[in-house]
Amino acid sequence: MDITALLQSLCVDLTAHRGADLTARSPIDVGTLATLRGDDAAAFAAPVAAAHAAFAQWRDVPAPRRGEVVRVFGESLRAHKAELGRLVTIESGKILQEGLGEVQEMIDICDFAVGLSRQLYGLTIASERPGHRMMETWHPVGVVAVISAFNFPVAVWSWNAALALVCGNAVVWKPSEKTPLTALACQALFEQAAQRAGGVPAGLTQVVLGARDAGVALASDARVALVSATGSSRMGREVAAVAARRLARTLLELGGNNALVVAPTADLDLALRAITFSAVGTAGQRCTSLRRLFVHDSVYDTLVARLKSVYASLPIGNPLQDATLVGPLIDKAAGENMQRALATARADGASVHGGEPAAVDGGEGGCYMRPALVEMRAQTPIMQTETFAPLLYVMRYKTMAEAIALNNAVPQG
Repeated sequence: MDITALLQSLCVDLTAHRGADLTARSPIDVGTLATLRGDDAAAFAAPVAAAHAAFAQWRDVPAPRRGEVVRVFGESLRAHKAELGRLVTIESGKILQEGLGEVQEMIDICDFAVGLSRQLYGLTIASERPGHRMMETWHPVGVVAVISAFNFPVAVWSWNAALALVCGNAVVWKPSEKTPLTALACQALFEQAAQRAGGVPAGLTQVVLGARDAGVALASDARVALVSATGSSRMGREVAAVAARRLARTLLELGGNNALVVAPTADLDLALRAITFSAVGTAGQRCTSLRRLFVHDSVYDTLVARLKSVYASLPIGNPLQDATLVGPLIDKAAGENMQRALATARADGASVHGGEPAAVDGGEGGCYMRPALVEMRAQTPIMQTETFAPLLYVMRYKTMAEAIALNNAVPQG
């Protein structure tokens, strides 16, 4: 199925979005998927105003009725899971099973939100006044801005949107400029579901396309009550600073530098599978990716030898093919960042296994990298830095206290 047919199957009409500001490319081969018009700061006024007007109506709709709209949307996602999952893979480069899994996460949060729509409880509190009691009631906040990253191009929006909608809010979404088509597909499916469900005010959910300036414009808009941003820690600091100038609420899901400690009594077969999936899934481009591995001295040589063997045999290739376990990085810049990190680790005395570019038939333009195991002598600054790539730093430890101290000795949360 070509990209045009795939978008049509997802009810996407690009007519209103045609332009030359943004080029949607597939990391599989860097082929152009579409050229789109970006929204500048001035263009944001209309969608935010439409969302604000829709909120004024939506907040008065009973919560269970709002939940019914989300339920219908979840059914639409079920019906289009294969197509949307494939688009996620084409646009973000994650393997097909991960693309499908991401759509399943959307379905799951819709199910959760439907139940939540009948459980928006408040407390009843005793009062010192005879014959009186105090009641707690939760109110919608207004327009919620969602700024999402390329690595989870649809799930992050759904986690925010499904809950925001059942709680009576409107949503304006600024997706990553690297994955605009998946956002337009989600918006098209929601509009279709809203029409089937009925009673949904026009403009309740909006998509605006653009890069950094678009996110700043959203965070600056006084009509936006809450800014939910997912991405790098650098991006989060910028969003938080912009929103703080008007004392707006923020919800930030940012970088990570996750560690795993392998104890001397660990099941090494289980550890091997857990380490590999958590370190190389999505080509290491997750805030939840495993980046640091601390292995007890008594099992280090055995486990690391097995890891080297597994890493050397990982199938790297087109993420649409069933046999592939590691797809491309999102772009050339990500590959260059990985190589800089490896060069720094080598300068720190590390032994690097893997990490070289991988040739993939039909993917000559893509950035395919063999996952890297990096044996470190000490936890140097590069190990304390999040690098969005499939590299795993490995260190020995002797006591659990030492392992816990190493785990905690990073600036990330």
